[in-house]
Amino acid sequence: MFLKQYYLGCLAHASYLIGDEASGVAVVVDPRRDALGYQEEAAKHGLRIEHVVLTHFHADFVAGHLELRDALGAQIHLGARGEAQYAVTPAHDGDELVLGRHVKLRFWETPGHTPEGITALVFDRQVSEDVPHAALTGDTLFIGDVGRPDLVASQGSSAEELAGMLYDSLHDKLLTLPDETLVYPAHGAGSLCGRNLSTDTVSTIGAQRAFNYALAPMSREEFIHMATADLPPAPAYFGYDALLNRTERPTSIRQTVITRLGLDALLREVNDGAQLLDVRDPVDFSAAHIDRAINVGLGGAFAQWAGAVLDPARPIALVVYPGGEQEAVTRLARVGFDRVVGFLNSGMQSLEPRPDLVAHTERIAAANLAEALEREKPFVLDVRNPAEFDAGHVPGAVNIPLPTLTARMDEVPADKPIAVYCASGYRSSVGASLLLAAEREVKELQGGYAAWGAQHLPQE
Repeated sequence: MFLKQYYLGCLAHASYLIGDEASGVAVVVDPRRDALGYQEEAAKHGLRIEHVVLTHFHADFVAGHLELRDALGAQIHLGARGEAQYAVTPAHDGDELVLGRHVKLRFWETPGHTPEGITALVFDRQVSEDVPHAALTGDTLFIGDVGRPDLVASQGSSAEELAGMLYDSLHDKLLTLPDETLVYPAHGAGSLCGRNLSTDTVSTIGAQRAFNYALAPMSREEFIHMATADLPPAPAYFGYDALLNRTERPTSIRQTVITRLGLDALLREVNDGAQLLDVRDPVDFSAAHIDRAINVGLGGAFAQWAGAVLDPARPIALVVYPGGEQEAVTRLARVGFDRVVGFLNSGMQSLEPRPDLVAHTERIAAANLAEALEREKPFVLDVRNPAEFDAGHVPGAVNIPLPTLTARMDEVPADKPIAVYCASGYRSSVGASLLLAAEREVKELQGGYAAWGAQHLPQE
């Protein structure tokens, strides 16, 4: 049996290629949109991708099921409760997909994160016909966590109803598996599809039974309360991506040539409504950037935060480091943001004759902010998630999580200085750029809340 996990750190996303080496038949589970890598890997091992499985309609990225269908004729398998615009083979509870003499998948319907969620049990028949080698659990069971039940609650089922389904899926199905069965989830640490996922990307049912807080002994009612309480806000693009994953859509996302824009051409695009996205490192962005640009650095969870703060209906113009344009376009496409009109040729060097267009973000050290709190009384904005804020924050700070900042901008005063921070500085750079674009007077806490704590300054 061939089984390989592909882990994409930018999206904290795991996908899988599984093949029967005797027959050459293979399946990809939860593929990313730029699917060429699966084809290349399969060919190297003498495998043909004939099937693709979606464990559910993902909300945090655009899956590559249609790309594999169009490129290879792969048959799409989806939980029987899922309704899609394209042709699928519905996976009912207990249905099997036989890849050849040695490998088969058995599907279990495991709703809870979404109504159509399924788990794919992988059997290496040379080892055992009855004991699954692995369970590909999608977003039902993570390492150290379980899937959120609130992300599709507006589509017919309440978060509480879905949480009850999740409890049943875990206890009536997944927890009946042998301890040695491997757990391969669709996401890891950093994904907003759960709340506290492990950095591990594989585990066993036995380890999860022993150490996963969400599998600790509790009643169904206690689980529902736990699973629906204190969830971080979901980025607005989640609904957009979930819809794209249900619908028939264009599958050509590879751009061989990305338009180079001179400064004047880039400014025309922005004046015509394009969003100006600067993907450089926050330190470089703070030192100099085009006025009103939004900063989401490629060095962090780029796709997730770009999706959270940009409008998918509007074009995007890029400022990148030399040679970084293809990576930015690819990673934007993974979350469904395809309308890139081009990138600034020569980068920030293009601004040398136009210093009037250059802005910067003022950064403030933790000790200096502590002094300012005594004198100037700035509005201190914490853009972390509520659970992070509740665990400790700068005294007097107001919590507006980054995914909600644009919608709640009227809660940020326009008549006094703003000090913004996050955990370490990545999210606060995004937030500061949004605030500057909204004409707020902003200083960014250098090093974030970590620097504040390292100085042993007062905390609430």
